[in-house]
Amino acid sequence: MSEIARIFKTYNVWFMYLYERRGWPNFTWDEPKVLAFLSEVRYMQGLLLGKMRNLGFELQDQAVLEMITLDIVKSNEIEGENMNTDEVRSSVARKLGLQLETEVHVGRYTEGVVEMMLDATQQYLVPLSQERLFGWHAALFPTGRSGMRKITVGNWRQGEEAMQVVSGRIGVEKIHFEAPVSSEVPNEMTRFLNWVQDESKIDSIIKAAVAHLWFVTIHPFDDGNGRITRAIADLFLARSDKSEQRFYSMSAAILENKKGYYRILERTQKGELDITEWLIWFLERLKEAIQSSEDKLKSVMKKARFWNQFSKMSLNHRQRLMINKLLDGYEGIIRTSKWAKITQCSEKTALRDIENLVQKGIMEKGDARGRSTSYVLKEAD
Repeated sequence: MSEIARIFKTYNVWFMYLYERRGWPNFTWDEPKVLAFLSEVRYMQGLLLGKMRNLGFELQDQAVLEMITLDIVKSNEIEGENMNTDEVRSSVARKLGLQLETEVHVGRYTEGVVEMMLDATQQYLVPLSQERLFGWHAALFPTGRSGMRKITVGNWRQGEEAMQVVSGRIGVEKIHFEAPVSSEVPNEMTRFLNWVQDESKIDSIIKAAVAHLWFVTIHPFDDGNGRITRAIADLFLARSDKSEQRFYSMSAAILENKKGYYRILERTQKGELDITEWLIWFLERLKEAIQSSEDKLKSVMKKARFWNQFSKMSLNHRQRLMINKLLDGYEGIIRTSKWAKITQCSEKTALRDIENLVQKGIMEKGDARGRSTSYVLKEAD
């Protein structure tokens, strides 16, 4: 029991966490209310998937690559981990057998995170088992450490110290709830996995939402629980789509409402077994994820049109690297000094690269001149 819990106990100001409620884990919810939200999400989901299936295979592959990359980067960002987007994209592309204009070196951690997410979404029909979860956890922590701290990897957490779910920077963390003690985790996870494998009639989207909440409540690992719980949710969302192709990112939608995410988790953990509020919150984020995918898909189409027009032109690796950065939404102003820094070349080489692209009609000068001269990509026809 944590010090905070002891203080509450001492002064008889006590509350129960969700898993301490009588009847746990028999969740209930307002069926008509939830179904109204679910029907709207299902309709939007059907429209998006139908639109994507009318595109050519190449565009579908590009959309999947960008969306899986986005999902991985944003899921880690929720936990305060900033991943290199180019590394993630390169790893995802290689594992999906897709070709990139430029490839980059990929570190062990990135490879592990990508392996976990692809296993969850590409193998969505494979049963979720203890060994599979242990494999995901080991992939997330290939060194056996979380930062400087040695942790139990590929197994349930152990020890007597309470597992607290927190957010915020070190030193100013906010405690949202306390998970079950380690000794209870094996039984809790057996019950969870039995439910996961049960083929009872429950919509896969609702199952994604319940599994997300249930797993994060148990918090069975020393670290990585948030990333794994979102991978589990993505697995069930893939089942709901009946496809390993991902065209929207739930993690990106959650990150957009990160404070709300922790607020709803904390409120639900201290509430009753009726989880209607959590389910509706989850469905609202899923709706936002599907809506925002439209903007991302426009970016994919723009990129595809660009390379269709200019693919036969002879370009060096620096030019391809910078063009892809700009197509992917790089927001900085491109000058010769910035080009040189990113591509690790001299400013003279950078100027030659840029002037060559201007001559080919791929780039053009911005409004500023002199030392402030900047360059932008021209729109593809």
